[in-house]
Order: sequence, then C-alpha cells, then structure tokens
Amino acid sequence: MLKHYSIAATFGISASASMKVEGFEATQNPYVPLQKSYVFRKDQLRDVLAFLGSPSGDGLYLTGPCGSGKTSLLEQVAARLQWGVHTVTGHGRLELNDLLGQYMLVDGGAMQWIDGPLTLAVRLGHVLLINEIDAVDPAELIGLNEIVEGKPLTIPQTGTVLMPHPKFRLVATGNSAGNGDQSGLYQGVLRQNFAFLDRFRLMEVGYPAPEDEMKLLAELVPNMPETVRESMIKVANQIRKIFIGGQDGGGMLSVTLSTRGLMRWASLVATFKSAPNALAYSLDRALTFRAEPAEREAIHRIAKDVFGDDWQV
Repeated sequence: MLKHYSIAATFGISASASMKVEGFEATQNPYVPLQKSYVFRKDQLRDVLAFLGSPSGDGLYLTGPCGSGKTSLLEQVAARLQWGVHTVTGHGRLELNDLLGQYMLVDGGAMQWIDGPLTLAVRLGHVLLINEIDAVDPAELIGLNEIVEGKPLTIPQTGTVLMPHPKFRLVATGNSAGNGDQSGLYQGVLRQNFAFLDRFRLMEVGYPAPEDEMKLLAELVPNMPETVRESMIKVANQIRKIFIGGQDGGGMLSVTLSTRGLMRWASLVATFKSAPNALAYSLDRALTFRAEPAEREAIHRIAKDVFGDDWQV
C-alpha cells in the first residue's frame, strides 16, 4: 500500500507542511534498509525525491569521492519511505545473469529458478542499487538499457517476460561519472558505454558541510567536547583536500578520512579514552594504519597542528 509522507517531518528539514512525497506503508519488508541517524542535505534530498517520484525513463547516477555518502543517502531516503532496496556491488566479473537470477537446487530436490536482485526489484517495485558501477564491464551493463526506460525484462533462461512494476527504480553509484578515473585514485574504474550513461540523470555527492558533520558527531558522541569535534572535522577536511588534489589529478595522499571514517574515529576515541593519546591511538585504527609510513606521519602532523595542545590529551 502506498502512503504519503510529510517531507519536513520525515527528513528533518525545513519545508512547507503541505509538501509530501509518496512512499509505502510500514510493513515487515526485509528489503527496506535499516533506518539510521542521518543529516539530509536539502539540495541532494530534492534530487533523490524528484527521481523516485518521477524517473521519466531515467536511472539515477550518484557520483562523488570515496566515502562521501552516496550509498547512505539513497538508503536512508528509502528507509524513511519504506521503499525496498536490492544492493549489488559492482566488480569486473559481474554479469547480467548475476542480476537476473539462476537455477539452483532447492532442499536437495529439483532445480528451481531463483530471482536475482534485478528481477526481484522489477517484480516488487523496489530500487536496484548498483554500487561501484564504474567497475563493471561496460558490455554487461548494456543489457540494462531497455529496463531503465521501463521496457519489459526478458529472462532468457525461463522465457519469462516481466513488465516493470511502476515503482521500480535503478540507481547507481560510482567514484567517477562513468568516464574513467582521471585522478589515478581508484583502481579498476572503467570507462562506460555512452549509450548506457545517457540513460541516467547525474547527481554529485560531495563531503558534507562541517555543520552537518557536527550534527552527526553530536548524536554519535554527545559527551565529547564540542571543540574536539570541531577539530576532528577540520582534520578530516584538510586530509580530504590533499587526497582529492587539483585539476591535474589526485593529491599527495592515497587514503582519505571520509564521513564514515570520521565517525569511526570519533567512536574509537570514546572507546579508547583511557589510552595515553586517545586521539592519535584512534586515528591509527580508524585510518592511518592503512597508509604508507610517510603518509601516516603526514596525517598525524596535520592533526597535531589542528589540535595543538589538545593532541596530547
């Protein structure tokens, strides 16, 4: 059953009380993402809701740097609208048949057809979310061209022809916009077929503004002093700036402190608060143990400069 939700009340943003968006009644649908604490950015929310409400034969492609919240944005919108999501992680060996389904032995008996994530989403009116779509072989993705436009889905193995549910949506995320990785930061990113990309509306998801990350950290670690949270966000943004680099390509770091990593760092500081230097100890475990020794030293130097005397606390 469909239901209309107040945008202001559902997403915690400033909006007219008359503005509503269509979703589903709350049920025990196992495909609805788990609702988590989330700070919605108004412009991004507007784009996602516009797509879900009226895709007009398009898919939605969310592009942006590592850990900027592309997947969580879609999932948290869907969670609040009770909209089922089938998530697939793209990779070089992913084939269209993996999305359609396969015959499998059921309870040791006869072979039975089991729907894949695409077929389920088409049947049930859910979202098919393909993460890291720019890592998939472009030749395989061409098979999705017609289904994006709302045309029937044919399953060759069974001969079944499915008309897409009116609420079926296709969403993709990628660190590039499908044109390959110009920065050298993301291994395995492939240039995608233009005809396939032309079926998507694009949306850029950057890192949240400092005030939005402050809200997230305040909810996550309410007992942490505000000045410490502010400094952690300053450190994160300096690391991101160096990681992303400029127009000539990637920066001087091979790792970055995403919003996800920032929240991990804050959680670990609370967990290891009795460590001699909880901030440095937790930063290693949240990020810098993945970095080269020189990069680790550089990141710690950035943090020390930002925190000043507090870095030894």
